[in-house]
Amino acid sequence: MRFIICWELCLLAISPYVAARPGLPGPAARVHSLRHPAQRHDGNGASKHACEPPENVAISAPKRNIFQTLTEQEYADVTAYLHEQKELNLTAIVNSTSWDNVIVTMDVLQPNKTDALVYLDQDGPPPPRFARATLQFNSQEQPYLQEYMVGPLPLSDSTAHYEELNYMFTSGRGRTNVYNADGEAIALFNLEVGKDIKDITQRLLNGTATGAEDDNLLIAGSDPLMHIGDRVYQWNEFYSAHTGEFFSETVLPTSLQFKVDLTGRDPSKWSVVGWYYDGHYWPSTAEFKKGVESLKRTPGPVVDGPWTSTDHAGESLPRDNLYPPVSVQPDGPRFGVDMKENYVEWMDFTFYISNHKDVGMQLHDIRYKGERLVYELGLQEAMAHYASLDPLHANSAYLDTGYGIGTSQWNLVDGFDCPSHATYLNTTFYISETTYVHPNSLCLFEYDTGYPIQRHLTGTYVSATKNIAFIVRAVSTVGNYDYLFEYGFHYDGSITATVRASGYIQGAFWSGDDGYGFHIYDNLSGSMHDHVINFKLDLDIKGRNNSLLKSEFVPKTQVYPWSEGRSINTMQVEHTYITNEDDAKITWSKNGAASYAVVNKDALNKYGEAPGYRIFPNSGSTAYLTVQSSSALGNSINWATHNLYALQHHDTEPKSAYAFNSHDPHNPTVDFNEFFNGESLEQEDIVLTFLIRYFNLGTHHLPNTADLPNTVTTTAMSSIAIAPQNYFAGDVSRRTIHGVRLSFDETSTITEKNIFGTQQPMCMYDLKKAAPDLDTFVGELQIPKFPWNPSGSLQTNPGG
Repeated sequence: MRFIICWELCLLAISPYVAARPGLPGPAARVHSLRHPAQRHDGNGASKHACEPPENVAISAPKRNIFQTLTEQEYADVTAYLHEQKELNLTAIVNSTSWDNVIVTMDVLQPNKTDALVYLDQDGPPPPRFARATLQFNSQEQPYLQEYMVGPLPLSDSTAHYEELNYMFTSGRGRTNVYNADGEAIALFNLEVGKDIKDITQRLLNGTATGAEDDNLLIAGSDPLMHIGDRVYQWNEFYSAHTGEFFSETVLPTSLQFKVDLTGRDPSKWSVVGWYYDGHYWPSTAEFKKGVESLKRTPGPVVDGPWTSTDHAGESLPRDNLYPPVSVQPDGPRFGVDMKENYVEWMDFTFYISNHKDVGMQLHDIRYKGERLVYELGLQEAMAHYASLDPLHANSAYLDTGYGIGTSQWNLVDGFDCPSHATYLNTTFYISETTYVHPNSLCLFEYDTGYPIQRHLTGTYVSATKNIAFIVRAVSTVGNYDYLFEYGFHYDGSITATVRASGYIQGAFWSGDDGYGFHIYDNLSGSMHDHVINFKLDLDIKGRNNSLLKSEFVPKTQVYPWSEGRSINTMQVEHTYITNEDDAKITWSKNGAASYAVVNKDALNKYGEAPGYRIFPNSGSTAYLTVQSSSALGNSINWATHNLYALQHHDTEPKSAYAFNSHDPHNPTVDFNEFFNGESLEQEDIVLTFLIRYFNLGTHHLPNTADLPNTVTTTAMSSIAIAPQNYFAGDVSRRTIHGVRLSFDETSTITEKNIFGTQQPMCMYDLKKAAPDLDTFVGELQIPKFPWNPSGSLQTNPGG
């Protein structure tokens, strides 16, 4: 649950779209060296002394990273420029109230693909650079957010301008109304409700939520707000506050809930219009106070205890006192990173990384041996949609980019989130006129998967090849859930995208509601919910004109010339092309019988086959949303109804979602369904356009007792792969020398060992290098941007 807690008033006053949550720590910047070894080997490939410190490897990006977010100076310059525009009537965040116009957030405006390719492929000039600023206008009865583009950057007196950013939104305007701009007033109103019934909460729940220091309950509201006619509502629930070190409120429901009519900006006109407790509903406070007195069952709240602790507990596992295997890289990293440009090289893959407040880590211009495979790969939206017997959880459906996937990418725990030999990168984002630096929040590393990428045994030899993967990973803690996002690169030219989840579930109060979840603890239900995570995958296969090929295994009854008239029950593969967008909303076929590949029919290989890359489920579930026509999220989640989508590319349709769609979900600023207008996907019709695919990862999560205290990543995961299909002449993983072929005779005596020139490191390795460096887990850096003092504005926030 993305808690909006009533006693955390300051966070709500200016930024109601950012959920208040306990501060999280983060580490100081640390970068592992990119080095090669300086070792001497004997004739058998064994070094004669301890491993020496490797030398630095320096690489430089071939071109500037045009996808990176704004620089410190750009953030400051754009902030100051917008404040100079008197017609915007902006107030500095430090002086603002909920009735002032403010700058909410800022990022780079991603260049149009058509402009970017001129720079990337034709040595043209870099596309003009613009900032994308989100302003919230609070100085009127109906507050709203409006997107602006500001530039070109760097700003100059003669060329600087700003204008509304509208072209990329299906609503026709980058504007959305805000219905909870008065976050502090909402929190105070809820506390007044708590005061009014404190005698009841004390009796039913053994606690109070009044704003007093000795409160042991808190109040959290449903998200999104409910729009019914011209009225705006929110359900709120009293939760037990945690009593120990573990912030476990989302598994501590009490069942006591109240519905508030929040229409308008005058708190004196707000009212409580409904109450719920343990299966009972009352339409007014007076009826609730009368009815609750006669209840025969008052089960009490869920409270924390040892069961919510994530520390070691119970009897130790057998032989667990022995240290487990550790991953080491004695020769240093086998990849290079241009730290300034966030450009990466591994084997024959190259790509750029960018990071953004709403969607987090994104990959750009992914190439293999210099040939582009993917223009863009990155998350678009992450949704958690609940169902329950009670009203709050029945109306809870979160769109996490509004909370910030990027803002939630905190420090990675060395040796646990990533191996200790990983290379770490920092991330930066801007909220409310302050930039935040999260050190060591992305990691890059290789690892041995522990199984071969190839092996075969014959009567005279056995052959096997190591399976080494290269990983780029980030972890986003959005409220109670921790999402582990990673992209993997593999010897065979394939790429994987994987999401894993951990953290506390959002549990509901158990009221006999087995139709919505298991009974998993005293008075606690494991509320069923769907996670759907939407990604954009923009493939460019042998150029920009591509088609979508469907290959399907189908049962057949066939009479062959040799079958002497008998019918043979068999199967065949049917190849068909998806020719237009109307047929391009795709659900994985029954039995996994159909596969889909983006191919180039104008670049046939020597056998007449169209080269391409196919996309398919890799592991875990790849679920889409169970709910149809969601009452909570309406048209804002039309990207969540299928597994896979194909569209023509248009610069005016860069994203399937919008970070603030949840403010008005039934009238969203971006409605994905509007992208589908029957356009052709046939190769000959895709001129100067590009086939784009969106895909969903996700799980149907039915929490059980194994989800306490935290969900485990072994089961809560989803992954897809894109892999070459007739793209290369053969298996390109044969190019690695890290394989072996052992020949043997009829007595199984080995007659030859072919190791293809590999040299096994045999030096003395200092295991201190593999030990987790836990002292680096410190705090984020905050840099105010208005007014800005470049020489002395750095602030450290060790508590997050």
